[in-house]
Amino acid sequence: MLIQKPPDIKSSEITDKQQYLNRRQFIWAGSLTAASMASGIGVPSLFQDTAYAGMKLDGVKPSPLSTDEAQNSLKDITRYNNFYEFGTDKASPAHNAKDFKTRPWTVQVEGAVHKPGTFGIEEILKLPLEERIYRLRCVEAWSMVVPWVGLQLSHLIDRVQPTANAKYIQFVTLHDPKQMPGQEYAILKWPYVEGLRMDEAMHPLTILGVGLYGEILPNQNGAPIRLVVPWKYGFKSIKSIVKLRFLEKEPPTSWSTSAPYEYGFYANVNPEVDHPRWSQASERRIGKFFKQKTLMFNGYADQVASLYKGMDLAKYY
Repeated sequence: MLIQKPPDIKSSEITDKQQYLNRRQFIWAGSLTAASMASGIGVPSLFQDTAYAGMKLDGVKPSPLSTDEAQNSLKDITRYNNFYEFGTDKASPAHNAKDFKTRPWTVQVEGAVHKPGTFGIEEILKLPLEERIYRLRCVEAWSMVVPWVGLQLSHLIDRVQPTANAKYIQFVTLHDPKQMPGQEYAILKWPYVEGLRMDEAMHPLTILGVGLYGEILPNQNGAPIRLVVPWKYGFKSIKSIVKLRFLEKEPPTSWSTSAPYEYGFYANVNPEVDHPRWSQASERRIGKFFKQKTLMFNGYADQVASLYKGMDLAKYY
């Protein structure tokens, strides 16, 4: 992807004093947390109360896997969301997640791995980060182009060394109704869970998202860490992950359990397989008026179609 340097820097792109101070505080808090963990003492309360939204992520490299399609605006991406833990209306997550605490945060890894354990978000952020400009396609027939910042999921998988019995990964979202008001209602069985086959999880296109537009991931978009699988419908890309389980058998997932007639385990974008209540043959890109044709595997067929060779994609939807 060719990156051009603009002739002038807009004033809106210059870091203001408060953001600079916040960033300094973030760096300081991170170093303090590392020192606390090394010494065996608890994480200071200041670290829990620091605001992270809008902070730049350092060392992010552009990815050759990015699409060259026009990106949606940050406003589109952060104000039109599916995140039922914070409400079912598209505008609800931005409002209800504003005070969601994402530090301290850990991701537990368990199951069929040689090195189970717990990773702090700061440790995860030290893995190689890339900007991946991906199409996002939702089952409700709308789409976006999103400049994610993330790390290849396979990098984390390699660190925990799955056993030969690990055929699937189940992902689990935080369950905290006090912070996530949507979990007070029986819309789904909480906590939200999702899953991938191991070859899907190891594919280079599959990432753990930690940011948007070069900045730390906003709460309403799944902070502090979420899954991004660009050839699948958006509900597969589980948000606010706290646990990964490596399993021998296909795990249950939230939507395939709640409405199995409408939502399957694989959830691959397929214009030839309609949702029972609407067509998936076309989609409307947020910010545009006219619909466009839905692409097989969301336009990533060249990269991922081989994963499903010989499968009946109408049966395994």
